[in-house]
Amino acid sequence: MKTSDFYFDLPEELIAQVPLKERDKSRLMVLNKENGEIRHRNFTDILDYLRQGDCLVLNDTRVIPARLFGVKDTGANVEFLLLKRIDKNRWQTLVKPGKRAKLGSRFVFGNNDELTGEIVDLAEEGTRIIEFKYEGIFEEVLDELGNMPLPPYITEKLEDKERYQTVYSKNTGSAAAPTAGLHFTETLLNKIRDRGVKIAYITLHVGLGTFRPVKTENILEHKMHSEFYMVSKDAAELINATKVSGGKIISVGTTATRTLETVGTNDGLIREGNGWTDIFIYPGYEFKVIDGLLTNFHLPESTLIMLVSSLAGRENVLKAYNEAVKERYRFFSFGDAMLVI
Repeated sequence: MKTSDFYFDLPEELIAQVPLKERDKSRLMVLNKENGEIRHRNFTDILDYLRQGDCLVLNDTRVIPARLFGVKDTGANVEFLLLKRIDKNRWQTLVKPGKRAKLGSRFVFGNNDELTGEIVDLAEEGTRIIEFKYEGIFEEVLDELGNMPLPPYITEKLEDKERYQTVYSKNTGSAAAPTAGLHFTETLLNKIRDRGVKIAYITLHVGLGTFRPVKTENILEHKMHSEFYMVSKDAAELINATKVSGGKIISVGTTATRTLETVGTNDGLIREGNGWTDIFIYPGYEFKVIDGLLTNFHLPESTLIMLVSSLAGRENVLKAYNEAVKERYRFFSFGDAMLVI
C-alpha cells in the first residue's frame, strides 16, 4: 500500500488557526463505517449516537510547555522541543537548527540563567539528548520558560494556553494535545454520563510521531516512534465490563485508539499496565477493542488518516474528506470533528 493512496487536496484556508470561542460549537461529520453514509451535524449531537451502556474512552494526558528557546554559548539562537523524558534531568529533544546542537554544546534558557543545558548524546532521527541544570523543581521552571508546542501548520498565536488542553487533562507529559478531546466541555461530559454512558480515562503521552510525516512511499517501511501509555485497573475493569455486557467502546482520538489496541487481547478485552507502544494501524488491521472513533480531520498521507481508514475503509474516508473540503469543514488540531461509528 502506498502513502500516496491517502492523499487528498486540502485548501490552506481550511486549516484552523485558532480554536472556536466555545469548545463544543464545532461541527461534527458522522461517517457510517459499514456503508460510508455521511451526516452533517453539530458536535453536541454526539449525544444522539451514544447509548446507555456504551463507554467513551478519553486520553487524559496534559501537554507540557515543551518548546524552549535557548542561546548557545556562541550566541546562536536554537529552538528545542522536549519529546521524551529519559530520567530526572535528561530529555530527548528535537532541535532546530540541528547543526548548532553538536555533542558537548551548551545552552542558556531565560534571562537569568534559571535553566542551562548540555548536549550529552545523539539519538534516533537526528534528535539530541540534553541534560538540564536548574534550581528548584523542573516543572515549575518549565512553566515559566516554556512555550506551548503548537503544530507547525498553526501560525497564529494562542491567546489562552488552556485551549490546547482538554478540560479533563491530568497527567503531564505530552508534546502535543489529543485534539479530538478539545471539543468536550464539562457540561457536555455530564450530559453524556446522564445518558448512562460510561467514561473511562487512559493516558498516552504524545511524542515525536505526531510531528513526523510519512516519508516512505511504501507505508510498511514507515517506523513509528514509541510513546508511553498508562491504563489503570479501574479503566480496564470499566472497559471490559462494557465489552462483556454488549456495550460499544467509542475511542476519543487516535492516541486513545492506539493505546487500547496495544493493551487489547484477542477476546476483545484489555489489560491494565504501563509501557511503550509503537503500534502502527493501517488498512488491513483487525481491531480488537474499539467499535467507534471520534477524531479530528487529519493531514493528507499521515499515519492518522491511515488509522481512520483502517476502521472505516480508505474509499469511505477519502470520500468523507473530500465532502468535508466541499462543505468547508475546519481541519487539523483546532478544527471540526468526525465520528466514525
